[in-house]
Amino acid sequence: HVQLVESGGGSVQAGGSLTLSCEASGFTSSSYCMGWFRRAPGEEREGVATISAGGLITDYADSVEGRFTISHDNAKNMLYLDMNSLKPDDTAMYYCAGRMADCYSGSWREVPPDYWGQGTQVTVS
Repeated sequence: HVQLVESGGGSVQAGGSLTLSCEASGFTSSSYCMGWFRRAPGEEREGVATISAGGLITDYADSVEGRFTISHDNAKNMLYLDMNSLKPDDTAMYYCAGRMADCYSGSWREVPPDYWGQGTQVTVS
């Protein structure tokens, strides 16, 4: 049974930090193309950060470049998103997701994830 469960969301003041966690079960997340996405109220879901299988390649949306870091913990089968210098515009529901196709197969729009988590809310005021 494949499952992704996010945690670590919450409310924080602008300039603060949060670390989101995503626990994977039923598959080895470090062998997949994994990503963090977010959806703000009234807006479309956007990709925030991507990490390739094995963690060799990472990619970030321009809006979070230099502030967010995506990483794996292979031993724990966990995916993380370290978020620093948070801004009110970062307020959204955050989701982790993964796909079997490697990250070079195409964008997330072209090759959507196979698995999604239920999301964790981040509010920056």
